[in-house]
Amino acid sequence: MHAAIRRLAGKSPSPRVDAEMLFCHVLHCSTVRLRLDSEQPLDRATWQRIDHLVARRLAGEPVAYLIGERGFWTLDLSVDPRALIPRPETELLVDRALHRVPRPSARVADLGTGTGAIALALASERPGWQITGIERDPDTLALARRNSIRLQFSVDWREGDWLKPLAGERMDLIVSNPPYIADGDRHLEQGDLRFEPRHALVSGPDGLDALRIIIRDAPRHLRPGGWLLLEHGYDQQAAVQELMRRERFRDITSHKDLGDQPRVTEGRIA
Repeated sequence: MHAAIRRLAGKSPSPRVDAEMLFCHVLHCSTVRLRLDSEQPLDRATWQRIDHLVARRLAGEPVAYLIGERGFWTLDLSVDPRALIPRPETELLVDRALHRVPRPSARVADLGTGTGAIALALASERPGWQITGIERDPDTLALARRNSIRLQFSVDWREGDWLKPLAGERMDLIVSNPPYIADGDRHLEQGDLRFEPRHALVSGPDGLDALRIIIRDAPRHLRPGGWLLLEHGYDQQAAVQELMRRERFRDITSHKDLGDQPRVTEGRIA
């Protein structure tokens, strides 16, 4: 494994972690077991599989796509290039949702569900909630359904664009981690973003197109006192708050992620 770490050094921000995850994936073992058995010899076929994955990582492919899974909240989710890789920052959105609606029963919608990470995390904590996961891309929605079946959590999956599949319905809570990167942003050509689906990342010239649609349409689909919770870029807090004020949301508050960056803004409809 040391050879793999050396190869990844300078190419990855976390060469040891990457190498351990790739080795554990191929060997079907835990990190603890890998370290205990680090001197055990490997056969040629196993080395070839590991070497192939290391080469792909050196080319920049995300480890999550290489091993096909990513941990989120308390769940192990299947991931692939059909959907955005769930990130720790988004767990803040789950935490705020649980805080804002502590009741054992509620109607909740997750817009742009991707892998289903947010909807499934909420389902794992609130089995009495009626949760709807909405995704416009049918291939991505199939991945969310697969995660739901594997994890055995019940979610009403619907194909459609943002709030359109909720015609005539009202929710207690709407959450979303929509695309919020500006078209042409230099970060799109860096790191994992190069390999993730562009439609899940980019939202117009200022990154706010999807957020504008959701904030504009959410009041028609929230019950009185219902909450809208949105993830956004670190520099979009003021813009999102202003958009919410225009739609007469109240109790508008923003929260910082573990990196001390403004990441989630929430508001309540009258």
